[in-house]
Amino acid sequence: MAGAGFVLNVCLLLVSSSHATPAESRRTTLNDRPVIGILTQIVTDAAMKPFGKTYIPGSYVKYIESGGSRVVPIRLTLTIAEYETIFRSVNGLLLIGGAVDLQTSDFARVARIFYGLALTANDAGDYFPIWGTCMGMQLLTVMVSGKNLLTKTTAENVALPLNLTEEARSSRMFGGFPNELMKALSMEALTGNFHHYGVTVKNFQENEDLQNFFTILSTNIADNGAHFVSTIEGKRYPFYGVQWHPEVNRFQWNPKYNFPHSTHAVQISSLLAEFFINEGRKSLHSFDTPEEEASSLIYNYTPIFGGNFTGYEQIYFF
Repeated sequence: MAGAGFVLNVCLLLVSSSHATPAESRRTTLNDRPVIGILTQIVTDAAMKPFGKTYIPGSYVKYIESGGSRVVPIRLTLTIAEYETIFRSVNGLLLIGGAVDLQTSDFARVARIFYGLALTANDAGDYFPIWGTCMGMQLLTVMVSGKNLLTKTTAENVALPLNLTEEARSSRMFGGFPNELMKALSMEALTGNFHHYGVTVKNFQENEDLQNFFTILSTNIADNGAHFVSTIEGKRYPFYGVQWHPEVNRFQWNPKYNFPHSTHAVQISSLLAEFFINEGRKSLHSFDTPEEEASSLIYNYTPIFGGNFTGYEQIYFF
């Protein structure tokens, strides 16, 4: 979950019409069998290399499934035509954390393909959400700005409350949260952070592309005093990013790490999973046949126990 170097990093509720994106305003039918694609992450840890070239921690899979969706793993070695087929079949994309180059890695290359497809689709009224966690959020800022704006914002193995902005309460992401939970989110250490780099508020505000594309919903202060962006939401597009890890609150238990497990922490994780899957329900993409769908799902793979050599309890390797 951690990375080193400038370009490396570790890592419901239906919205009201007042929060609707252009594509959403034309969407009336919901898909109650959503499937979310998760881009596989490149193995960089020596202890993990004997098991495969890419992986997905089981916590992300459980997080998506807990919101009411199924998961399709997306490998990094397919053709553009194959990625286009997957895009037409799934109802959203999750970009997970990890430690890769945000501009030149295969993970970044494939993410850009889906990002471009999602922009075009949403512009045409074809709803398609993207969620980025930790490095996934940072990659979203790179794709939007065309630049790597990361600086050192170390918050490694620490749980923090969020410094919510005025826009958070009226956001699509948090707009349906109970007042008590929003108060807890701003006062209690409910968000697990495992990163060395991030986007500072200053860098964000000085970049016109990011300012026009995203709304800042929360910020935090790093160990070195840097004021960094911790939660973002697309203004026009259903794209979302968190510098923290909502999936660990319910699905990671290694006592060496500060994973929040309080009642409020679990509620936050649950509501955010439900929120993103409800965004996926607005996508009417589907597989051509039930057989194609069945053969693509994560159920075809068996996770291994990784708690004895990583911070993850279970890992899918590819």
